[in-house]
Amino acid sequence: MDKKIIELFAGVGGFRIGFEKANPNWETVFASQWEPGKKNQFAFNCYKEHFETKGGVTKFSNCDISTVPTSEMPACTVLVGGFPCQDYSVASTGAKGIQGKKGVLWWEIERILEDKQPAFILLENVDRLLKSPSKQRGRDFGVILACLNRLGYGVEWRVINAAEYGFVQRRKRIFIFAFKNTTKYFSEIEKKDISRTVYFDGIFAKRFHVKRDKDLNKINETEIVISNDIQDVSDNFKYNFENTGIMINGKIYTAKTEHGTPVQEQVVLGDILEENVSSKYYINQDDMPKWEYMKGPKAIPRKSKDGHEYMFREGGIAFPDPLDKPARTMLTSEASKNRSTHIIQDPATGRLRKLTPLECERINGFPDNWTNTGLTDSNRYFCMGNALVVNVVKELADEIGYIVENE
Repeated sequence: MDKKIIELFAGVGGFRIGFEKANPNWETVFASQWEPGKKNQFAFNCYKEHFETKGGVTKFSNCDISTVPTSEMPACTVLVGGFPCQDYSVASTGAKGIQGKKGVLWWEIERILEDKQPAFILLENVDRLLKSPSKQRGRDFGVILACLNRLGYGVEWRVINAAEYGFVQRRKRIFIFAFKNTTKYFSEIEKKDISRTVYFDGIFAKRFHVKRDKDLNKINETEIVISNDIQDVSDNFKYNFENTGIMINGKIYTAKTEHGTPVQEQVVLGDILEENVSSKYYINQDDMPKWEYMKGPKAIPRKSKDGHEYMFREGGIAFPDPLDKPARTMLTSEASKNRSTHIIQDPATGRLRKLTPLECERINGFPDNWTNTGLTDSNRYFCMGNALVVNVVKELADEIGYIVENE
């Protein structure tokens, strides 16, 4: 099989960097990145700056994905993407059948998969996808699994916290690996004991070890068979998905696993700091009371719309952020005066400051100054808040490379 990739919702290229870091022979044949409502497409501009001469960037790369014909996308072996977490419900539309809710990007992925039929898929999302929505727990992920099963894919998934495997950010995300039922990999997984796949032989178990010294009976062996009727799944499906699982031939198995041996020696926030940082990143002393309030514990009386009075409570968080631990999860609001913004005590000056854009790139495993392509600091922070941890992708890309070569 060729090492060809389609990268959807590409951001500034985290998936592509990870795959090329694993093996420079991976070729991205089409990429798509479009930020709705943004006149300045700064993430795409960064992507284009790095990759336009290397292929994959076309006139359709910076468009609403729903307007891109699949005929403009070359064949690929692997489709990757970090797609937004939305409401995945579907609605009956009479004679027109079932259609996805407008603006829900999963249905665009499904449209592309149905036409291109890649052998393998690697997707990333927030971990709450497994539990959404709260009123019908597990439905959203169930819809995705039902779609993949209908298209002839088996699926493995795992929620991975990058810091638990030695990386410098406590970023917890679900990774979904799907494989076509015509592949050798599917046949091998189909024959194996589910416990072996979860704890030893699956793509996630090989790269991101889980504890194996406990009974291998934690898997929910109740065979939940997902329906191919997507409307029925949307209306009725509920399931308590755990952080690890498999779907093979429509049968779902899930287990609550604990992280095992790290991939590398632990990197902490203090390991990735710049020296001689510009004064613009330091906190003004006049702003200290505001920062202390935002970071501190709170008990605030509030009133709901119906007049019910209640106490809003919020625990304190470390201020400043400890340098001997991994960073907290970065958000797109990192540039602002915000409770979630990282504030550190600079080791050289002893003064409190924000992280620099370059330090945020290092926290996600990007090359230094990757987003320094004409973007404002605010845009650079936003891009890193939206990004994934490149080294997690690199580990999975290594394993996918072996799988593809074995086909």
